[in-house]
Amino acid sequence: MKIVLADDHPLFREGVRHVLAQLDDRVDILDAHDYPSLFSVASVHSDLDLALVDLNMPGMDGHDAVTRFRGEFPGIPLVILSATETRADIQRTLDAGALGFIQKSSPSKVILEALHQVLAGDIYIPPALTGCMTTGDTDASSIFPHLTSRQLEVLKLLIQGNTNKTIGQKLGLSEGTVKIHMAAIFRALNVSNRTEATIAARKLGLYAADPGNNP
Repeated sequence: MKIVLADDHPLFREGVRHVLAQLDDRVDILDAHDYPSLFSVASVHSDLDLALVDLNMPGMDGHDAVTRFRGEFPGIPLVILSATETRADIQRTLDAGALGFIQKSSPSKVILEALHQVLAGDIYIPPALTGCMTTGDTDASSIFPHLTSRQLEVLKLLIQGNTNKTIGQKLGLSEGTVKIHMAAIFRALNVSNRTEATIAARKLGLYAADPGNNP
């Protein structure tokens, strides 16, 4: 596994390296200290599995850099690891194409879980965005009129990053039933996978509110 770790603070990079070493038995971690060096590393190493990037680094505006990186290197998952905890920054970064946003105050366990989630093909949404609807008082059923209430519950758990198995456990459904609901969600959103569904739902204003454990 090959990861580029971009942060302008050497001591912080050193600490994160120890966390990243737990992702895999053989992790090759490449350093970048600003946005120009990040793009340089990504240009040379086309086999990168992940880019873990500080939002606020020299060289570019962070949100512009995320947009550019996703455009130039669409095959490399990019996750932001940042000290900022404002919902606006998190939302803007995710909208720019980041597949996850991890706050630097997060414990190493959370960082690892988030990265595993992204490497598995999902999007990591931090707790700062869970349980919120950015469309004001708009009800989710009005945003997604073609989805049943149960499918909305599945969708909300999906964009939290839960697997089909976990969704089934939380809602008291078999994994097969969850897959049926998932197929209906994909059709309604005109997408073909979990990541696209998450992005589509977020763009429409739905975020990871916890639907509870209703049977």
